[in-house]
Amino acid sequence: MTTPSSPTSAWRPGMSGGDTLPSGPTGPPAAPGRDGHGPEHGPPTVTIGSYPDYPSAQRVVDHLADNRFPVEHSAIIGTNLALVETVLGRLTTGRAALAGAGTGAWFGLFIGLLFGIFTTGNWLAVILVGLVVGAIWGAVFGAVAHAMTGGRRDFTSASSLRAGQYAVTVEAQFAEQARQLLNSMHTMSPPTSR
Repeated sequence: MTTPSSPTSAWRPGMSGGDTLPSGPTGPPAAPGRDGHGPEHGPPTVTIGSYPDYPSAQRVVDHLADNRFPVEHSAIIGTNLALVETVLGRLTTGRAALAGAGTGAWFGLFIGLLFGIFTTGNWLAVILVGLVVGAIWGAVFGAVAHAMTGGRRDFTSASSLRAGQYAVTVEAQFAEQARQLLNSMHTMSPPTSR
């Protein structure tokens, strides 16, 4: 049988020694909430609607706001999250160099503007030199960085986080008022297109 002081036993709520636990990166440890998923934050909430996309949930909260509902007591919660990486195209050394040149040109323009402000000579030449030098170095770094991957990532992509469903929640004390406003929203006639 293990005792609370043995290194193999885990601390549980109500166990002695809870006051001596070290503070973690988010502060002192807390006992799990009633649902066992961590400490409770704020007052209890009620889900007043669940929607397949974000614009639908946003329309509901907007309707509540338009009708003077205290929307600071509401939240839109996305569930069933998925990370979607959309492949935009093939990445070659030339394209990597071109993308690097664009980034370098912006940085060079910024540096040229800073130096151009304090120059007594031809400030336009200083800005153009910064732009050109930035583009050249950006192209070199872009090409070298792509070449160093050894062909392991020869495509460009954009990542986005998407939810499968969006729930609109309100604090329990405002749930009845929110439901009444939501019912009035559903009884209103849909807007006609012009």
